[in-house]
Amino acid sequence: MRKISGVASLAVLAVATVGVQTGGSQAAAPPARPGPVAALLQHPGAALASAGTAFTVTDRITDPSGATHVRMQRTYDGLPVLGGDLVVHQGASGAYRGVSQTLDRAVRVSTTPAVTRAAAARVPARQARSARLVVDATSGTPRLAWEVLTGGFQHDGTPSRLATYVDARTGAVIRREQQIETVDGSGQTLYSGTVPLSVTKSGATYQLKNDGVRGNTYTTDMNNKSDSYACQLLGINCSTGTLITSSTTTFGNGTTSNRASAGADAQYGSNETWDFYKQTFNRDGIFGNGAGSYNRVHYGSKYVNAFWDGTKMTYGDGDGTNYGPLVSLDVAGHEMSHGVTENTAGLTYSGESGGLNEATSDIFGTMVEFFAANPNDPGDYLIGEEFDLKKHVGFRRMDNPASDGSSLNCWTSSAGNVDVHYSSGIGNHFFYLLSEGSGAKTLNGVSYNSPTCNGSTVTGIGRDAAARIWYRALTVYMTSSTNYAGARTATLNAAKDLYGQGSTQYNAVAAAWSAVGVG
Repeated sequence: MRKISGVASLAVLAVATVGVQTGGSQAAAPPARPGPVAALLQHPGAALASAGTAFTVTDRITDPSGATHVRMQRTYDGLPVLGGDLVVHQGASGAYRGVSQTLDRAVRVSTTPAVTRAAAARVPARQARSARLVVDATSGTPRLAWEVLTGGFQHDGTPSRLATYVDARTGAVIRREQQIETVDGSGQTLYSGTVPLSVTKSGATYQLKNDGVRGNTYTTDMNNKSDSYACQLLGINCSTGTLITSSTTTFGNGTTSNRASAGADAQYGSNETWDFYKQTFNRDGIFGNGAGSYNRVHYGSKYVNAFWDGTKMTYGDGDGTNYGPLVSLDVAGHEMSHGVTENTAGLTYSGESGGLNEATSDIFGTMVEFFAANPNDPGDYLIGEEFDLKKHVGFRRMDNPASDGSSLNCWTSSAGNVDVHYSSGIGNHFFYLLSEGSGAKTLNGVSYNSPTCNGSTVTGIGRDAAARIWYRALTVYMTSSTNYAGARTATLNAAKDLYGQGSTQYNAVAAAWSAVGVG
């Protein structure tokens, strides 16, 4: 990563682009293509760069045209600015085209706290594991804050890594953010039948591990153990589980009597998700750099959930009565997509941005299911229907999210106060309408009937076009604090890039957002 800071950097960059003449006959060097930081600092109004501001380049996307979109993190006097991330857009020649960000004012705060670290650490009910100073600008007004991390478990047994943001001047709690991201609710697999798997031979046994492909992703058995506090908070002393092995090249027997069956599902799901991102968006894995992660199955006892913790996917076995092991294709795609979001827009896991984070995982988990085209688990707009042993409808549905009694179909001003798994319904509903349109239809044997919040009729553009728009919006225009209004702008910009302003796709994006009460 490259860090360039403040006003002084502008002077250095300006000197670097001026040709130096050493003799009267020597021509000046051609002007260099301005870098993204230089382009940004040449537009100080857009940069919102007060004295003490620094930028770190974290990612770069280059379009076929040569245009670039460079993602940056912001610091102020060396402190991270949460909600201060941005994307700088440049044309092929380096011409500045604008910036995407949610910050609306320059950061100018005292970085000397009135509340001590020790006092801030006492604010959460649980014992604090760490505390650091940050500038919290997620709500729009930058404030010096203590980010206090506590561990423990959530109500359903999911590990907890809770960040409490304490105002460093007053000691008041600004907000809380749960940093463990969950789903609410040839291998012989539980849900996808017999599937091809890349395995690794080791001596006389075979490992459930990709051999030189897909980042060498592998799957382990947690033997129904849970994570320690140190693992949840600090990522140390974590149990990786036991690598699943077999005496033959076949893993599992298609039932829960063989512990490798769930492992085969998880491995297959991560393979299909990797291939979906690679073949659809040319993205090389979760991190975009070819590095792999790993799956842990049989986590906890009767644990009815799954989660992504920043490095790996973890799956519970369900309670055995209402829910089976949570290793279906759409959930595997959902969890890995949390990793993609974390490594692109970095949507904060609270408020409206948290709902968008969850919706993104539901959207791409659904797309993975369609991409796999597995006859044992055909694509649908239901989330987790395979392990729903009684109702077979899963945790959520995208055509009419509110049918579960908790999720939101339509945006309201209180959407940011709703649990992120339920506020995700707004984004899920938008994506379904954009893909399939409103009204009744049957697809792969599943009946849908999607209403609109404004009584309009929406005509879909197909899920492939809708997914392309959402992915470009996520990776090029959204930032950590993007809300639903910002998502409307981001997807319209993406549709304009891909299909043209005023195109059928562009107009459909606008219509679908209006149909869920956004814009």
